[in-house]
Amino acid sequence: MRIRRILGLALAAATLAGVSAVGAVSAAAASAPDISSNDCTAAGGQVVARPYAGEICALPDGTTQPIT
Repeated sequence: MRIRRILGLALAAATLAGVSAVGAVSAAAASAPDISSNDCTAAGGQVVARPYAGEICALPDGTTQPIT
């Protein structure tokens, strides 16, 4: 009985690790790529300069993306 419990816990941990790895890959694939300043203004966004951090594009829908 004790071995069943240990094997069940090991299987649950392996399943959880597999699900979290798939989620991390999905999130990385869904992140938006960097855009140029020309693409930013063409999309209706505004290029914002941040001290020591470079420039970002502030889009009208409230999202921001790094400028390449």
